[in-house]
Amino acid sequence: MSTGTIAATLAIGFAAGMSSGLLGIGGGILFVPGLVLILGESQLRAEATSLLAIIPVALVGSMQQKRHGNLRQRDALLIGVLSPIGVFGGVELANIVSQKLLSYLFAAMMLYFAFNLAKRAVAPR
Repeated sequence: MSTGTIAATLAIGFAAGMSSGLLGIGGGILFVPGLVLILGESQLRAEATSLLAIIPVALVGSMQQKRHGNLRQRDALLIGVLSPIGVFGGVELANIVSQKLLSYLFAAMMLYFAFNLAKRAVAPR
């Protein structure tokens, strides 16, 4: 691994960590595009790498938010209780479908959430 690749990987990690702490987004929303677009990884390898890289981001971010009194542990446990089953199925599907379909699905999901969050942000309250 070259020095440039290491620097790019560290930059992706820092940007994803900062965005996760600031916006509450999962690191994967930046890890996956960063690994694909900057480091040239395949969609599937980027997704797999992202799953492991998310662990320290989630642990540190949740501990920091707990310190500020913002963590709702019960809700987090309820959300997380079935996630291992979901990720098991998702990983199996990711290894069956094409890389191109994975890329389209990832992009479509990001566009869907971006559109709905923007729509909600500009709606009168």
